[in-house]
Amino acid sequence: MVACVRAALGLSSMEGVRWAFPCAAWRPSRAEWLSAARCVQPEEKDRIGQFVFARDAKAAMVGRLLMRKLIAEKLNIPWNKIVLQRTSKGKPILVNDSFSTYPDFNFNISHQGDYAVLAAEPKVQVGIDIMKTTLPGRSSISEFFRIMNRQFTETEWKTIKTSEDEWTQLDTFYRHWALKESFLKAIGVGIGFKLQRIEFNISPLHLEVGKVYRQTNMLLDGEEEEDWIFEESRLDEYHHIAVALKKPDGLGPQNLQVLSQDHPEFTFLTFEDLVASALPLTLEDSSYWDNFCSKQEEPHRSSTSL
Repeated sequence: MVACVRAALGLSSMEGVRWAFPCAAWRPSRAEWLSAARCVQPEEKDRIGQFVFARDAKAAMVGRLLMRKLIAEKLNIPWNKIVLQRTSKGKPILVNDSFSTYPDFNFNISHQGDYAVLAAEPKVQVGIDIMKTTLPGRSSISEFFRIMNRQFTETEWKTIKTSEDEWTQLDTFYRHWALKESFLKAIGVGIGFKLQRIEFNISPLHLEVGKVYRQTNMLLDGEEEEDWIFEESRLDEYHHIAVALKKPDGLGPQNLQVLSQDHPEFTFLTFEDLVASALPLTLEDSSYWDNFCSKQEEPHRSSTSL
């Protein structure tokens, strides 16, 4: 989900934010789940309750809490005064009337695999995506690549298949996928965009856990995009994160030079961190816990051995 906070113009000095929450490892207690449900808007709570699997419900809940925490703590809007709505394309936006309509502070969230993540920047267009390297469920890696062939360029496939080790090939595949998704989310498009229009030259080939890299560049329709920076990191040996950053129109190249000197690392949050500034919006609903407990954690899937 991409979102822009409509905030006052004094945010230009605000630093970027990078947060991560371990959704898969979170086993909410009754008190935690009901407390979380009270701290999101009623329609958000209802939407989260409709997920079939607990894994997806947790990720969606954390995503909403991450957004509200960001707005409350970075924009100083009281938690219970935050009003989030969705555009016709499903993009969440802040609609508090007392703030300027200039889209000065941009944020984006993503959840996949074991984590939910958030990236936010003042005056910079931002998109984030996280991908977990996992074996294909019902096919071999080579068959999976055949099915996905049209999603990458010939150059990207050559990079992906550089290693003789199939797991490394798969890992490089998901790294490319995260990069492409981060760009699409930053520009606000989805289905219908031909992914072969964008080509990534990844650098370095190997990313170490805990470090932030900005050497990768992108070509759009064969032309290098100099206004974009792609920030890459690994939360662990399985999870790639890509953050796409674009300077606003009208700003000179020096702005990207300043941005490129900043390498914010992801801060891992606990549940206590998520709700540190939270205020309840609704009354406690004990049936919401019963609904959550009735959910299977995740769908069963078969995996193919290497």
